[in-house]
Amino acid sequence: MPIFSAFIAGLVFGIGLLVSGMSNPAKVLGFLDLGGRWDPSLAFVMVGAIAVATVGYALARRRARSWLEQTLDWPMARGIDRRLVLGSLVFGIGWGLAGFCPGPAIVALGQGREQALVFVAAMLVGMGLFEWWARRR
Repeated sequence: MPIFSAFIAGLVFGIGLLVSGMSNPAKVLGFLDLGGRWDPSLAFVMVGAIAVATVGYALARRRARSWLEQTLDWPMARGIDRRLVLGSLVFGIGWGLAGFCPGPAIVALGQGREQALVFVAAMLVGMGLFEWWARRR
């Protein structure tokens, strides 16, 4: 059942990205172009997502287990450290250069966008390199 529910959640997320146009890197880059033809639509998508997530987190915080009887493991880290800042910078630079972040890139890959194939391949290589580096430490 958890795999099925994860599939449904991913499907709803992907459909939301398609409907909002966020799988189109030109739309995302338009949002990031503050000095040019700025497109504020991503801000509305983000506000909507934050509102839905806020309600979801408020409901989940009242429970010890999920609706599927899974353990709820909440993050314990509260501080801002070097890894968080550097990871955020790398994410932001990649997002600004490519117009993709991981979720929309997977959706765009399903749409057959060539630039998504390059992004997802680079993302997987980066994830692999990080895992290799983390194990060596």
